[in-house]
Amino acid sequence: MLEPGNSSTISVCVSVESIIMFLGLVTLILCCLCSRFSLLLLDLEEYYFEQHTVHHVTTISDKKRKIRGSLKICSKSIIFEPEEHVEPILKVSFCALESYSFGECNVVAPYRVERGDRTFLFYLEILSKTEDIVQTLLQLHRASCLDKLGDQTAMIAANLQSRLARTSFDKNCFQNVAEIPHMECEAEMVTPLVTNPGHVCITDQSLYFQPLNGYPAPSPTMCVTLHPFKPTIFICLHQGLEVFCTENDFCSDIYLKFYQTSDRNDLYYYIATFLENHMAEHTAESYMLQWQRGHLSNYQYLMHLNNLADRSGNDLSQYPVFPWIIADYSSTELDMMNPTTFRDLSKPVGALNKERLERLLSRYRDMPEPRFMYGSHYSSPGYVLFYLVRVAPEHMLCLQNGRYDNADRMFNSIGETWKNCLEGATDFKELIPDFFGNDPSFLLNRQNLDLGKRQDGSSVQDVDLPPWAADASDFLQKSQKALESQYVSEHLHEWIDLVFGFKQRGSEAVAAQNVFHPLTYEGGIDCDSIEDPDQKIAMLTQILEFGQTPTQLFTTPHPQRITPRFQSISRTPSFCWFFLVSTSEDSFEDLTEESRRLAWNNIAKLKLISSHKIHKEAVTGIAVTRSASSVFTTSQDSTLKMFSRESNGLQRSMSFSNMALSSCLMLPEDKAVVCSSWDNNVYFYSIPFGRRQDTLMGHDDAISKMCWRDNQLYTASWDSTVKVWQCDSADIANNKRCQFQLLAEFEHEAGVNTISLNPAGTLLVSGTKDGTASIWDTSSLAQLHQVHCHSGKIHDVAFSPDSRHILSVGEDSCLKVIDVQTGMMISSVQADEEQRCFCWDGNTVLSGGQSGHLQVLDLMSNKVITRIPGHSAGAVTAMWMNEQCSTVITGGEDKQVIFWKLDC
Repeated sequence: MLEPGNSSTISVCVSVESIIMFLGLVTLILCCLCSRFSLLLLDLEEYYFEQHTVHHVTTISDKKRKIRGSLKICSKSIIFEPEEHVEPILKVSFCALESYSFGECNVVAPYRVERGDRTFLFYLEILSKTEDIVQTLLQLHRASCLDKLGDQTAMIAANLQSRLARTSFDKNCFQNVAEIPHMECEAEMVTPLVTNPGHVCITDQSLYFQPLNGYPAPSPTMCVTLHPFKPTIFICLHQGLEVFCTENDFCSDIYLKFYQTSDRNDLYYYIATFLENHMAEHTAESYMLQWQRGHLSNYQYLMHLNNLADRSGNDLSQYPVFPWIIADYSSTELDMMNPTTFRDLSKPVGALNKERLERLLSRYRDMPEPRFMYGSHYSSPGYVLFYLVRVAPEHMLCLQNGRYDNADRMFNSIGETWKNCLEGATDFKELIPDFFGNDPSFLLNRQNLDLGKRQDGSSVQDVDLPPWAADASDFLQKSQKALESQYVSEHLHEWIDLVFGFKQRGSEAVAAQNVFHPLTYEGGIDCDSIEDPDQKIAMLTQILEFGQTPTQLFTTPHPQRITPRFQSISRTPSFCWFFLVSTSEDSFEDLTEESRRLAWNNIAKLKLISSHKIHKEAVTGIAVTRSASSVFTTSQDSTLKMFSRESNGLQRSMSFSNMALSSCLMLPEDKAVVCSSWDNNVYFYSIPFGRRQDTLMGHDDAISKMCWRDNQLYTASWDSTVKVWQCDSADIANNKRCQFQLLAEFEHEAGVNTISLNPAGTLLVSGTKDGTASIWDTSSLAQLHQVHCHSGKIHDVAFSPDSRHILSVGEDSCLKVIDVQTGMMISSVQADEEQRCFCWDGNTVLSGGQSGHLQVLDLMSNKVITRIPGHSAGAVTAMWMNEQCSTVITGGEDKQVIFWKLDC
């Protein structure tokens, strides 16, 4: 019972059990905490509001003792923290109060506790004004007396919002007096097992969080400097936002949960726009591309995926999840060239043991809907603290009501833990990033914690390591090496499919034996449809403690990583036989490759050398002799022009048809140029004899593009086909008529606008007018993949130099990257305008746009590096680059041909 008295005296009666039980909890916590009071002393969803200086007066057998300290008023309890560290912290829950009244002399009194024949009286003498304190305690006690948990939560939330509305961010806490504030709003800062409400302020230099309660003193304000760092910002579910200022940091600089989604979005967009040049933002697809090409380690990539999937080191319920990698914990040496050393990454932990899996599947088949294979999850707060108890004992005690787990169930041995994950009936847990970091503290009992004694009488100390690890640091180093090993790099995508990808849910999850309890999946239970507040809160609590599946990032198979010696230790043969990497030691090739790399690193320094208006209509194709002395161009004016680089002038002009020429290519030995036309024909022009040598009537509609490889001519047409013709270039070189033989015909559902061969000539990609890209095997003539990647016509397509990826540009102003192995679209970049043609090295793109300008784009960061003014009017319609990537020629709708050179 709580009732107001006559003036400013408070009387309280509380049950003996509530105080004694809490003292036991505090005793354990104080063994772990460096400071006395901690937000971990609060219950789940409890807030710490304010503090006041008090005297705690105890009366034992008529003897009074006065102890000075701090009264912490929280949403569900009051806490007394003595200044003397030898004295225990006292916490009393509002719902445990039997009586509570106010009297004179600023006294909260008495607590009466009877133990046997002894009586203890507790008084709190408040050394400040009590009117506001009285009202606060009345409101909070009233909330605790409500029958329904939902009503209690609503009343506490209203109290919190009232407090936030009455306060604002203290701008005296700015790091720099010249800072200009942009916006202020309310949010909660999230740390493990704790959320702390307060005010957020964003300025032109920093992001601030100031807690409502001023904790921790004396410097409660959190500041994240945005300059000169490049923060990576992740938008999380449930109004969350997380900021990382250092790329390799495990924990973010700050994790905020906003009360209003609009506040979160406004703050994010401010950083994204105002700080555009100082911010790095990535998608799962862009990270995938970097990882595939070796720009990110396996560890970095997994951390990025965890962050994108709302996993955070600040949230134990959604802590980053990493896979078990090593399966050998008994050998004295770790053989990383032996596949059996490693865990099978294509299966979840629960499916690694066939006998256990059969039992689980038998239960699954007999189970009513909704069915699940595994009753526990692979990641939960309890599992995280199972691994981290030696470095975060206070969090374990907080989670488990002031007690450690049974000593035999503690994290005692890595080998035993792995064995239990293989054989235990309910143990399917994965690992955490700490197993692949540099700090071995979580494996060592450096705090000399009393974690209990096992059944054999031994006390729980350091974690037992496998024989192949000399010490904890050596264990981490070898774990890191295993994570980055050849085998794991080749198979990590299989585990990603299970945890973040297309095997996480649905029929694919069932086929992969990867089905967990419905509560673990995002959206698995519609909590908004639960009308009863108590049931809703209970359900949310259960979801929080049970474990949560990461947000699904991929809905199609994840591509494999590009690795050297691709089939060296794989368990199964690789699908992509045409991806084998050359091991040539040819020094000239190495030198050429190095010159290409340097050229692309400096491609933004491209300079215009000269421009020549040699056509009457748009330029459609460019072909250059090996000596680069002669340049041939085709145009919609139906002419083929020959331009001399030596004389810097036009040498020849040829017309084959009264309709536009659409493309051209140079045959080997520089003996002939092949031109395609809108009149459905292909024309062969002899350079030595200066005349049309042959004509191929190949299609029923305009021919759009051509490719040549090993005496085979590939022609694409708007009649929805690509045809392959056998044609001996030696006959053409010798001025003989060629016997054309149709070898194959690739059918499409729409007109084919462009085609391209990979460097080896083993793959062909075609792009159609309806935005579909098709990948073909030129040996088997089979279609490998069909990907609808653009909302309009595809202008240009090309393979990366290593044949792993395809880039396409389309009428929708998008640049799309397709993984050749899986047919998955792994990157999409929205350009400012249509890009009509391009060259690329697999990472950097040089493209020609609708405005006539050239654009250099970095696909890794999805950022435009530079724009280079070029053609004066209309689009860039054709582009050619030499083998060393140092010279570029472009043609445009302005009828000009422009020569470019790298200015290094």
